[in-house]
Amino acid sequence: MDAASPVTHRTIAVVGGSGSGKTTLIEALLHRAGAIARKGSVELGTTVCDHEPEEIARHTTLGVSLAYLTWTTEEETVGALTLVDAPGHPDFAGALDTALSIADLALVAVSAVDGVSAGTKAAWAAAEAAGVPRMIVVTQEDRARADFRRVLQQLRDTFGGHVLPIELPVGEEADFHGIADILSEHALVYDDAGHHHEEAIPADLAEEERRLHRDATEEIVSHDDAQLEAYLDGREPSARALERTLAAEVAAGTAVPVLLCSAYSETGIDRVADLLLELAPAPGDRDGRIVIGVDAEGDGGSSHAVSTDASGDTLVHVFHTVADPFVGQIAMIKVLSGLLRPGDRLHNATTGTEERMPALFRLRGSEHLPADALRAGDVGAVAKLAGSPSGSLLWTRAQTGARPRRHPLRHPVYAVALEPVSQSDDAKLSTALARLVADDPTLVVDRTGNATILRGLGDTHVAVAVERLARVLGVHVTTSAAPVAFRETIAGPAEAEGKLKKQSGGHGQFADVHLLVSPLAAGGGFEFVDATVGGSVPKAYVPAVERGAREALAAGGPQGHPVVDVRVELRGGRAHSVDSSEMAFRTAASLGVKAALVQAGTVLLEPVSAVTVTVPSHLQGPVLTDLSGRRGRVSGTETTDDGAARILATVPDAELAHYVLDLRSLTGGEAELTIAPDRYERAPHGAGG
Repeated sequence: MDAASPVTHRTIAVVGGSGSGKTTLIEALLHRAGAIARKGSVELGTTVCDHEPEEIARHTTLGVSLAYLTWTTEEETVGALTLVDAPGHPDFAGALDTALSIADLALVAVSAVDGVSAGTKAAWAAAEAAGVPRMIVVTQEDRARADFRRVLQQLRDTFGGHVLPIELPVGEEADFHGIADILSEHALVYDDAGHHHEEAIPADLAEEERRLHRDATEEIVSHDDAQLEAYLDGREPSARALERTLAAEVAAGTAVPVLLCSAYSETGIDRVADLLLELAPAPGDRDGRIVIGVDAEGDGGSSHAVSTDASGDTLVHVFHTVADPFVGQIAMIKVLSGLLRPGDRLHNATTGTEERMPALFRLRGSEHLPADALRAGDVGAVAKLAGSPSGSLLWTRAQTGARPRRHPLRHPVYAVALEPVSQSDDAKLSTALARLVADDPTLVVDRTGNATILRGLGDTHVAVAVERLARVLGVHVTTSAAPVAFRETIAGPAEAEGKLKKQSGGHGQFADVHLLVSPLAAGGGFEFVDATVGGSVPKAYVPAVERGAREALAAGGPQGHPVVDVRVELRGGRAHSVDSSEMAFRTAASLGVKAALVQAGTVLLEPVSAVTVTVPSHLQGPVLTDLSGRRGRVSGTETTDDGAARILATVPDAELAHYVLDLRSLTGGEAELTIAPDRYERAPHGAGG
């Protein structure tokens, strides 16, 4: 279907914890819509959305994947859905944020067997933070130990009374074969092909269904004055009228409908598709926001609403880029306003680049579906936008200094050191890492000493990045534990002479400096003082002395680590009218500083980070005990608005290498963790060896 056709389109982020059946649900929706001939399997690595080799190997979603389909509802309304498969693994929370940034609605998948998990809560919190309305679908209703009512109670206990069931299962586990529609009060009974016919509500469900119908009706009409007045007069609204009011409540976030299904048998799958089109807000119901007036670093600016206006200026959000080994860079885009066609010329308001739009397509996993145009609210993709990385805005206006609203900040909490396998890999590493970070901003690259460090949200996050570095970008590395960034400081004041005297024919090299090297207070950094008198060291050479001193400290002290918190005072020296030079004085200063460090000795300093852990209150004790065992010092505890415990502590970096993994194990994945550099302290004896 031509992308510019006047169809209803909704972008749905399918979110939830790992194992909740998100990818399998999307597979069933694609199959039921006729978009694929047969359903794939996560276990066999044949699903549409989990198509990357790293996902197939791990049997889980690791990034953002799009799946486009068209659907005709029971009312014969033709619509389109772009389903965004988002990871449930905590290491890939950045991809979850990306999916939510362009979603009209978040469909939260919850397993009827496992119920509300840490991943469910994380997905819910992310959607809430992004301001995205939610619906819930209870999946895996046909599995052993499926229990819809238990899960519904968990949902209400966890997320509140606005969680509103509008369906009940007819049968459960192996006997699951239908759905009781609470709003219309009839049952949909399914055959083996996933098609249904209507029946009366089964007798064993009649009383429960009637009670839930009454509760749902009263909840829905309470938000509509005309419906409420009619209801109080004894005129009950029709199912269609209730759905229309419910759709407004979903958009406002005051109601969260609960659906149910089995992706395996496809029981209820058509209902899920119908209700996504009927209840999800239209793109225009949720004005997007952009930030205008940002500086070259992307900071500052003020937020502005963008109405989804098909006749407005063309404004395109590049929300995600992926490196494809065959096609090159693919940019996933959402049209915020106007109409986008191939050949359109747009200005990148974020980077300043001019872009001519190549062929447009929609994505169904790795499949490219050609599109003649994309209209306001549509999601699609283009290849080879060289100057438009993730987080860019493309505009018909000659606007500069604008960007999309930023995602929540996700702090890296796990790190490895990278070592190129070959000289060729070493030459390409820096560029490849920059490309990797552009595709996934939750990755951070820095250097500790001579080591290249890759930081991410967990061990799986970093491992997948290394695998993609090799597969997609052709750079092979080995990994090891990230070194702790120890430092040294001089133990006390020391006077030393740095002297260079070389004569090898012609001009020689001569410089002589007298230095006093002494410690500064913690955090003092570096201080240089010129205390010479009488021109013993010519003023032209004093900057060279300072530079030589800095280089000596950076090169490392007697224990092999950079030296910090030091004052270097130049007290005197000598120069030669012919043989002295800036290089000679740099070298002499370096020799003098090194001599002083050996003479006075150095104290080893270890980095200490500020750690914040947020956990359910009943897990506060085990977390405090664990932090104590890591030489952590708790500076305070707080109670959050939702009753969780927030623990503030400082912990030496040497104790934090695998902390995120241990914390998840200790708390069953219930903890939120941030780690930020704080200060340096004296290390215990034997550290840093």
